[in-house]
This record gives sequence, C-alpha cells and structure tokens, in this order.
Amino acid sequence: MRSFAVSLALLFFVATFAQAEVQTKVIQYQVGDKTFDGFLAYDDAIKGPRPGVVVFHEWWGLNDYAKKRTKMLAELGYVAFAADMYGDGKFVDHPKDAGEMAGKVRANVAEWQKRATVALDILKKQPQCDPEKLAAIGYCFGGSTALELAYTGADLDAVATFHAALPTPTEEQAEDIKAKVLVCHGADDGFVPQMAIDAFKEKLADAKVDLDFVAFPGAVHSFTVEDSGKHNNPGMQYNKAADEKSWAMLLDLLKSTLGTN
Repeated sequence: MRSFAVSLALLFFVATFAQAEVQTKVIQYQVGDKTFDGFLAYDDAIKGPRPGVVVFHEWWGLNDYAKKRTKMLAELGYVAFAADMYGDGKFVDHPKDAGEMAGKVRANVAEWQKRATVALDILKKQPQCDPEKLAAIGYCFGGSTALELAYTGADLDAVATFHAALPTPTEEQAEDIKAKVLVCHGADDGFVPQMAIDAFKEKLADAKVDLDFVAFPGAVHSFTVEDSGKHNNPGMQYNKAADEKSWAMLLDLLKSTLGTN
C-alpha cells in the first residue's frame, strides 16, 4: 500500500513537472501590408498575467539566438516576445546580407519605430502579459531598435541593450523616454564610434534619463553570442565574463522595475 502511495505521488510530481514547461508559439501579425512572424514564450505553470519583455534580434534577423534569449526570460517568469523586424521571420547568416537588411530598416526611422511599436502592442495583448509592466531588450541592431522604441515615448519601465549601436535621439525624443535604461557595451567595440557614445550620453543626461552605461573591458562587438567568432572577424568575439555579467545586470534591472512572480 505504501509502495502504491509513493508511486502515485511520483506520478503526480512528474505530471506536474511536465506541465510546468515553457511554451512557445509563432504569432503572425501585420504592419501595413507586410507580414511578420514573432516568437512568444511563457511558462504555463504561472497563472495570471506577468511582466512582459519584448526582445529585438540582431541584424541577422529572428534566428535561434533571439529565440534562446526569449525562452530564457520565460523560464524566469516573464512572458517574452521576440519581434520580427524584417518580415516572414527571415534571417540570414552572411554579414553582407544582414547589413543590407538592417540598413533598409534604419533608412526609414518612422517605419523602424512603427514595427517596434506594433511588436510591443502584440505582447501587451497576450493574456499572459501584464500591460502595466513592460520592458524592451535588444542585441546589436536590436538594441538600437529597443532605443528607438523608447524614443517614441512608449510605456516601458526598462530598456536594456547589448553591443548596440547608439542612435542619438533628438532633444524631444530623449525627454520622451520613460524607461530606466541599461546599456551594456564592449569597451573595445570598434563598430561604435566614441563620438556616437558621447552624443548619446549627452542627450540622455540633458533629459535626466536614468541611464546605466556599462563598458566591459576587453569585450568587442557581439560579446554575448557564443558562436560570434565563426565569422572570422576579430571585432566580433564572445566574452564569457561580459556575457554573464551583463545578463545578471539585466535581471537586476527587470527585478527592480518589473518585479517577479
């Protein structure tokens, strides 16, 4: 009898554990006449709405790396939505192709911001999301996208960027930023000019934005991406210490601004 009870308890535990998993799904949406395929992740063991984080991908597009970060956030109790900034879930692996796609988006800032705004709206509409507790994060091109979203005055509590270019906001855009901003930058990143960094910092300081700018010694571009060295570009290399420290700083930011369940 005791053996039966233990077995029953074990089965219950296994069933409960199996149900407490991160669920993912593709959400198709429209921006104008173009179709986009975003990626949603959440833990179905959590009941009711929880804080939401929109994730913006690197210049490669919505690839496995962006999805991995999205699932990592879901495992921590957030509902996360990886936006598709190019359309049809497209992603590439060659720097030339990535540069061309990112360049097309950057060339039309109004459309760039609109795509980011619609993605945030998609997240807010999910039943798992608390629309009063929102953050945006991004890597490389996606970090710039998160900033552009903040420049629209979006109702974000936090914004975090990782090895991102830092588009300079206008005075009005800087004043519209509502979020606390964390910038995780490679101190040796040759892709981001010091002039751009200085201009960015100055605009946010003038607008009294709560900015935490962290430059990691020895880190170059793409320091959070484990396989970034595959492109044989010394300016794009993984840095384990910077990756882990910047992720910990992100989690501290999210906990302080959004809380956890």
